[in-house]
Amino acid sequence: MMESCIALVVAGGRGTRFGGDLPKQYRLLGGQPLLRYSVEAFRRHPRVSNVRVVIHPDDRERYDAAVEGLDLLEPCHGGAARQDSARLGLESLTALAPERVLIHDAARPFIDPTTIANVIAALDAAPGAIAAVPVTDTLKRGRAGRIEATLEREGLWRAQTPQGFRYHEILAAHRTLAGEALTDDAAVAERAGLAVALVAATETNLKVTTEEDLRRAERLLAERLEQRVGTGFDVHHFGPGDKIMLCGVAIPHSQGLVSHSDADVGLHALTDALLGAIGDGDIGSHFPPSDARWKGASSETFLRHAAGRVAARGGSIVNVDVTVICERPKIGPHRAALVAKLARILEIDAARVSVKATTTDGLGFTGRGEGMAAQAVATVRVPAGFP
Repeated sequence: MMESCIALVVAGGRGTRFGGDLPKQYRLLGGQPLLRYSVEAFRRHPRVSNVRVVIHPDDRERYDAAVEGLDLLEPCHGGAARQDSARLGLESLTALAPERVLIHDAARPFIDPTTIANVIAALDAAPGAIAAVPVTDTLKRGRAGRIEATLEREGLWRAQTPQGFRYHEILAAHRTLAGEALTDDAAVAERAGLAVALVAATETNLKVTTEEDLRRAERLLAERLEQRVGTGFDVHHFGPGDKIMLCGVAIPHSQGLVSHSDADVGLHALTDALLGAIGDGDIGSHFPPSDARWKGASSETFLRHAAGRVAARGGSIVNVDVTVICERPKIGPHRAALVAKLARILEIDAARVSVKATTTDGLGFTGRGEGMAAQAVATVRVPAGFP
């Protein structure tokens, strides 16, 4: 099998400079692990045929949660040092024999498609190419807190990732230099005598190494996001039963609600609101009533699916607001339970959830006690320019 270009995302480190028990690549940025941003950037790129992540053996559960829903190659285990992890990742691709490979640090969440394309294109003329930015600050060499010398900055660049290579040449270089304490793959290539091109990148392609870096990444992410609002509305009529399902909570009542699923008007309306916010159809297009699989199904399945569709687009839920319209049963005594349940389903803070109730003063089908209705509003953040 010949693959034109595979991206290796190196995520096996422990992040000791970052601190804490959670490796930095799994820290959350905008509600998503750093790793997911890096992986998605390559998985979406038209010139990258597939992505493999190099992980620490202890991180499989964290990895699975971070990349849930993404179509990736099976991860491989890294080694004790970053150079070992890159080599092991390269070794894992021998059966696929890609023409080119990109090696990227998982903690660089904002790699842009233009830089990826330019690194790949540079491999037409050189066996290696790296993203980098020229040094603009004056550089000083110091010792014991004192300046020893001012360095000439002309011709100096700060190396980033991705670093791209012709696959067989960088694999041979890593095999030859295994165990050397080299800081990046370009250094391995240089030591092996391979020419490496410099590809101008951007300052936003930062590497998250400290808490301050993460705060900077959060500011950059805020600049890249836009808010979207979606609305939903649902109605079901009363029928035989002794309870209703509302926002995932069973509420005792003299009647039930009739529907193909469990007739949860709150969850149905909210599912449509989330799908509407990202322009992703409606509940019926995802879960057709004609499909026997959804007969009597819990509507939590529908809402979790909609929330997952938001997350898969790099988005996050800002807040949700559900208004229930009925004469009976009374919703007020159950409001706290409804809010808590929605917060658990959506995995957001309860402060971002609102559930209200109103009547129609005896007017219409709800006023006559023939059924219930619910309307919902959902606000989400998605990457700017999201279609």
